Amino acid sequence: MKKATIIFIFLLFSLSIFSQTVDCEELIEYVKSNGTSKATVNSWQLIDSDWLKKVEAWEIDNAIVVIASIKKDQYTILAKDYIFCGIPSRNWDNFYNSWNDIGKTYGEKFHLYIIDYICNCN
Repeated sequence: MKKATIIFIFLLFSLSIFSQTVDCEELIEYVKSNGTSKATVNSWQLIDSDWLKKVEAWEIDNAIVVIASIKKDQYTILAKDYIFCGIPSRNWDNFYNSWNDIGKTYGEKFHLYIIDYICNCN
């Protein structure tokens, strides 16, 4: 029993040492440097949004990645970039094309089609 406990503690310790976490800012830079820009919803299109400043779709390794600049609050122009991975192309098309979900804002469509795909990074 003591030997099994020691092995378990060793494995747990090894996993915590060798597990790698990806930095979100590094991931964003990697996508911008190595991916292909697919489409952008600019700040002038989001003028009425309280929280979205800019939304960019990138294609990398046959996957769609979205980089969204989200405002720190509704009264400022300051924003932070967040990355969303593995977006199905249908979701991006539904978000981006204005004829889908007529009457919905980009913010509402972002919640419907993009926000659940936040990347697992720090």
